[in-house]
Amino acid sequence: MGFVIAADHPCLPGHFPGRPLVPGVVLLDHVIAEIEAGHGPLPPLGLPQVKFLQPLLPGEEAHIEIAGAAPRWRFRVLRGDTLLASGDIVAAGAQPV
Repeated sequence: MGFVIAADHPCLPGHFPGRPLVPGVVLLDHVIAEIEAGHGPLPPLGLPQVKFLQPLLPGEEAHIEIAGAAPRWRFRVLRGDTLLASGDIVAAGAQPV
């Protein structure tokens, strides 16, 4: 799934003045929406591992790759070939690996 955060998105003012960056929580919101698009509504989730490696700027296109199946998914958020964020999402109650 590809997405673009518009320059007028309400998450941007104050994050950061003069050089807005898309907050990590907005990237995670898109990741969860992608998982729900394939699996339906999800129970509460845990994020045992998330790394933010590069910023996403308003107007830049990013896409999401999801691997795995309920109750665990690995994700990657990319801008072209550049890895922006990666990590694991685990449904509540899933056994640790």
